[in-house]
Amino acid sequence: MSVATLFGLGASAAAGLGLYGLIVNAQPLRKLLAFNLLGSSVFVFFGVVARRGATVDFHGDPVPQALVITGIVVAFAATALVLALLLRLFQTTGSDTLRADAPVSTDTDTTDT
Repeated sequence: MSVATLFGLGASAAAGLGLYGLIVNAQPLRKLLAFNLLGSSVFVFFGVVARRGATVDFHGDPVPQALVITGIVVAFAATALVLALLLRLFQTTGSDTLRADAPVSTDTDTTDT
């Protein structure tokens, strides 16, 4: 079994765990972590695809490598945006869930004095 096959199997296992976490978990933060795991497994899989297409003189296909680098930057920005929104949700409602029956905070002053 080659190294590329092992990385491909690892990426598949991480994708399965990420998809399972997206389906099972109800908390938005856990869903975000599961989505990041799923995205990271896709990045590893693209890296495996780029490496498997390599020859002796050519170290790998640059297109999947460029897609992975761009995807990492976009995933980081999207994660930061979702974390900011979750923080704002918690400050506004006092709860980290999106349920309708979640307790609502009566404190309307969110500024620090």
